[in-house]
Amino acid sequence: MEKVRVGIVGTSWWADTMYLPSLAGTRKAVITSCCGRNEERARKLAKLWNIPKVYTDWKTMLDEEPLDALIITTPNDTHCPITLAALEKGLHVLCEKPLALDYTEARCMVEAAKEHKAITMVPFTYSFLPMTQTIKRLLNEGYLGNPFHLNFRYNANYGRSPEYSWRFDQKSAGSGSLGDIGSHFIYLAVWFFGAVTHVSAELCTFIERPDLDPTGQPYVRADDFSIIVLTFSNGAKGVVQATTVAHEPTPWGQTHYFDLHGSGGTLRGWTDWEKTYKLLGAKAEEKQFQEIEIPELIQEGQQLGDIQQMYKETFRKRGQMTGEFIEAVASGKTCSPTFEDGAEIQRILDAAFLSFQEGRKVDIKEIY
Repeated sequence: MEKVRVGIVGTSWWADTMYLPSLAGTRKAVITSCCGRNEERARKLAKLWNIPKVYTDWKTMLDEEPLDALIITTPNDTHCPITLAALEKGLHVLCEKPLALDYTEARCMVEAAKEHKAITMVPFTYSFLPMTQTIKRLLNEGYLGNPFHLNFRYNANYGRSPEYSWRFDQKSAGSGSLGDIGSHFIYLAVWFFGAVTHVSAELCTFIERPDLDPTGQPYVRADDFSIIVLTFSNGAKGVVQATTVAHEPTPWGQTHYFDLHGSGGTLRGWTDWEKTYKLLGAKAEEKQFQEIEIPELIQEGQQLGDIQQMYKETFRKRGQMTGEFIEAVASGKTCSPTFEDGAEIQRILDAAFLSFQEGRKVDIKEIY
């Protein structure tokens, strides 16, 4: 397939910031159409990115547009129905994370993708970035020896505002901080240390939000802070903390921290998405940390200083994630993370929610 005809459902800032620039940077993608509930915003986006057709109903778009692939960047409660309809049309699908509202929906999406032999992707964005790619390479090389434990923290501030947001509405999002940002680092934890067998979790709501949604209906408020403890099949432990209410005075309003320990040493990474993007390591026999070079940050012998530019270039110029999905569709090969990966993370999210509800450790086998 020389060209991949792509439609995108969802016209939020994320479509404008992540997907459309990445698609525009690929040679094989042809963006034929976009769909958004707000027609004015959808038309502005279409004009900006030279998209020929605009829809306000995704069903009409799927019926009328000759597409090869669909990108779904809409609220979580729409992921499953849109995906299933797209798969029925024979399309390949990239669907935002978390994959679904629950594991039952996620498994349904996985089985439908298998039935239709579709190429799928769930965009766990941070796994494509230079630091985490370097950590993965070092782990594959045995840098940590036997893994003992990891501690990941995702601090963000977008949940501090008290107005209604669908991201904190359980019927639209499924969960709040846990699924919205915690899922990113849960995926990294599994990618680094392997399968999870048990989950414990605490979920909190610190910010008082309106009792009614924009339609005047009451809703259940989802968590704005979450912390989960993971037990891995290799015996290692992990802690993933995700907060949307941290005061982080940085350009992106967030900071990330990674600590990984094992019999062979320690890896430690952190970024403020402004000036700091650093990975340190110390083997067990070493008395102090050494900074680990991240090859993608070196250009013409100089360390890149603009961390946000690095982020943009990863996806727009280097073709990571969205570009890989398009290449997979064009070539008929697979890419990752797949729907199966996304479903396994959804299973962990469901286990975390059950743990919080019942105040106990949950065996992952209880989620089926």
